[in-house]
Amino acid sequence: MSPAAPALWVLRLPPVRSLRGRKARSGRLCTGKGRKARPGRDSLSVLLLLCLLSRTSELKAANAFKPNILLIMADDLGIGDLGCYGNDTLRTPNIDRLAEEGVRLTQHLAAAPLCTPSRSSFLTGRHSFRSGMDADDGYRVLLWNGGSGGLPVNETTFARILQQQGYATGLIGKWHQGVNCELRTDHCHHPLNHGFDYFYGMPFTLVNDCQPGRPPGLDAATRSRLWHYTQMAALGVLTVAVGKTCGLISVSWKVVLGAASLVFLFFVSWYASFGFVRRWNCIVMRNHDVTEQPMVLERAASLMLHEAISYIERNKHRPFLLFVSLLHVHIPLVTTKQFLGKSRHGLYGDNVEEMDWLVGEILKAVEVNGLKNMTFTYFTSDHGGHLEARDERGQLGGWNGIFRGGKGMGGWEGGIRVPAIFRWPGVLPAGRVIHEPTSLMDVFPTVVQLGGGEVPQDRVIDGRSLVPLLQGAAEHSAHEFLFHYCGKYLHAARWHEKDSGRLWKVHYMTPQFHPKGAGACYGRGLCPCSGDGVTQHSPPLLFDLSRDPSEAEPLSPGSEPRYHAVVARVGEAVDQHRKTLSPVPSQFSLSNIIWKPWLQPCCGTFPLCACGQDGGPR
Repeated sequence: MSPAAPALWVLRLPPVRSLRGRKARSGRLCTGKGRKARPGRDSLSVLLLLCLLSRTSELKAANAFKPNILLIMADDLGIGDLGCYGNDTLRTPNIDRLAEEGVRLTQHLAAAPLCTPSRSSFLTGRHSFRSGMDADDGYRVLLWNGGSGGLPVNETTFARILQQQGYATGLIGKWHQGVNCELRTDHCHHPLNHGFDYFYGMPFTLVNDCQPGRPPGLDAATRSRLWHYTQMAALGVLTVAVGKTCGLISVSWKVVLGAASLVFLFFVSWYASFGFVRRWNCIVMRNHDVTEQPMVLERAASLMLHEAISYIERNKHRPFLLFVSLLHVHIPLVTTKQFLGKSRHGLYGDNVEEMDWLVGEILKAVEVNGLKNMTFTYFTSDHGGHLEARDERGQLGGWNGIFRGGKGMGGWEGGIRVPAIFRWPGVLPAGRVIHEPTSLMDVFPTVVQLGGGEVPQDRVIDGRSLVPLLQGAAEHSAHEFLFHYCGKYLHAARWHEKDSGRLWKVHYMTPQFHPKGAGACYGRGLCPCSGDGVTQHSPPLLFDLSRDPSEAEPLSPGSEPRYHAVVARVGEAVDQHRKTLSPVPSQFSLSNIIWKPWLQPCCGTFPLCACGQDGGPR
């Protein structure tokens, strides 16, 4: 090996990080077994020293390019909920410390404004509609563990690539990417079929129905309509029966009983799913086994924390990827007594502060096990805070700071701008703040690069590696244009004009707030992506985010001389982007969304599914 080649040699190293924590073997690999040593004692000493230095350099180089990877994602957290992003009324000391010790991004953007599509993009580095994981015009997220929709088996996650590179790959917490396709046990969409070798958590997501006594949350509008139709049909049958009894209607009892049977069958057809949401959706799985059905929310946080810490301890002697997908701070905001009533912002604030404590305990486990300097840590949220989440106690959703809009809004900044903090001591500069536009999809190529893998070349990857930007080797983001979708509809696009520093954003569609001027869709629960609840803009709205990050003052040809040129340039980029699109089967079609009893994960004998922690009978 020539002295000029060590850099290339280091990059081609095999994944020898498994030697970490073990004693290095003797230098016989360098001298060669059975090879006769030269008589010169000094020469032998020099040779052994060179071998030792070479071996040490190899181990250090391997460690440097094979960090542990810890990804922590909050659920529905607003960017304005954290102290390091300007909140001085909520206490988030652990996440703030993470920012002080690492790099904080101020323009980190979710690829979708809702859970399922955003997480699909995060896992694959691709817009969710490329894999059918976004809405056409109907449902926008997966609704049932017993549905057949989910992340397709032909999609490649960063977990699968790192698994192939010798990493242990674990997921603790929320999945929400589907479970089964055709059979209760095929697990085609399950985390273990997408590159994770260990899973403990919820295959679905938290909803109000998971907490007894709370008003229904899962597709409440459809449930209300079905109940109304059932009542009307039953009233009609009852009226006919009374008329028959009184001799006012000439119809056979066979017809009356047949109609009553049809009404009963209709009721059973929908109540079998909607009447048992907690039992079907609010479950905990360990790998392929259901361990708790229905789950007890009050102990979920401690169980998830215990699992995350245990995973770190079990794998501290080998490179690992751990994705901690927090259940906080999604409604119903179940919070332990230790944090209840302690914040200045009611139940939501209590839940945020408990989340920060959970993050702190996970980071403490990394440090206690001596892994802090060899762990690449990332904290974010899947999308903006839920503005419409409120009840008689007050606001139950997050605060998106100065940014307009929130969860469900694919164009406005408040729906897609999320916190992003990266830490890797000794590699990433501490306390650095980056104002370049980046995406959750960028995490895919970033961790793949750090893990020694290669990004797939057989498909469009929308993410770009953040490594040069985080290390300071690149001044600007690799993204010149970013495209912001709501379902399958392009609501907005941004152009980072790097030469001038201007950050343009063009809105083609925006939701109509309800009530008008309210800043959210309080009358709907979530803003729609299309239809009567959306305004299409022609000409489009134009904002300069570098001067107006709140998107308060749209520009016009009179106020911005370059208005037409900017809109035209972004339009050209949109046309080029659309050439990369191709049709794929929708995972959110009605046939994939509806509950199918033969796909429902179950502990015990279906439909008598019930078990306590770790599968014991309840």
